[in-house]
Amino acid sequence: MERVILAGIFGMLIAIVAGPKFIEFLRRNELGQQVREEGPAGHVVKQGTPVMGGLLIVIGAAIPFLALSQFTLPALTVFAVTVGCAAVGFIDDFIKLTHRRSLGLSGRWKLLMLAGITFFLGWAVVHEDLATSVYVPAIGELDLWWVWYGLLFFVIAGAANGVNLTDGIDGLAAGTGIIALITFTAIAVFTDIRLGQLGAPTDVYLDMAIFGGALAGSAIGFLWFNAFPADVFMGDTGSMAIGGALGAFAVMTKTELLLLLIGGIFVIEALSVMLQVVSFKYWGRRLFLMAPIHHHFEMKAWSETKIMVRFWITAAILGGIAFAIYRQYFPEFPR
Repeated sequence: MERVILAGIFGMLIAIVAGPKFIEFLRRNELGQQVREEGPAGHVVKQGTPVMGGLLIVIGAAIPFLALSQFTLPALTVFAVTVGCAAVGFIDDFIKLTHRRSLGLSGRWKLLMLAGITFFLGWAVVHEDLATSVYVPAIGELDLWWVWYGLLFFVIAGAANGVNLTDGIDGLAAGTGIIALITFTAIAVFTDIRLGQLGAPTDVYLDMAIFGGALAGSAIGFLWFNAFPADVFMGDTGSMAIGGALGAFAVMTKTELLLLLIGGIFVIEALSVMLQVVSFKYWGRRLFLMAPIHHHFEMKAWSETKIMVRFWITAAILGGIAFAIYRQYFPEFPR
């Protein structure tokens, strides 16, 4: 438990201490945000704000994790998926910056790269002998056989893109991501304690908790500079890293269904976009003033701070419910 706390503190301090010089480096090299023309009019002032702050999150988490980790395969897998998704986001950000446009890597290439990351995750699942099933609270395990490996792709791609869609308001993706990461860290710590009481090996869950703490801590340090008005944006580098981490945590802890609650805000954001597209395509009208849904509330004259805080509150409630369900219905730990 002490190493989890230390990882979080070190991750936060690294991000806070390195933040100013990192932001200055981004400014000096003119690595600034390209605002979409179709976005809210009030976002024009954000043009040129340093982007790719996600590098600060990933590096801030990697250092304490590698220093304190016991290098178990599940924890290394979550770490590798996080870095892999961050790399996909970095390529996307780099294309946007070098071409001075708001569109980066094509959707097809993103999906192909995420498929490669999912293949690695599937290999780790096989190596760890994890069940190809989904645990349904109060019902039991549903074995999906080979279909479960297809589910892995939707978990990783869905989580990564869900966080990416949420990253449209200062502090929104970072804050909700931190809450989701803390929830997974709490699940790992709780499981580690329970397994210790039963005399079972606990290295796996403790290691995952260390990485969860380190990533949450570095994201908190990043939020210090990302809160409204933001000095830096995480970009796709950060949003896809956090999303990939959440997806990998869900798979390695066998809590795939709970991800719908833990990442509930990201699910809502993604659904708002899909509903908007379907509604406009088939009925010629929009359900929301603008999608994703946080822009809808912006168009209704909610301030960015109000949207951010209310989404944080919702994320915390959903995370608390998810942890309570885990504690109540996962006594045998389907790993």
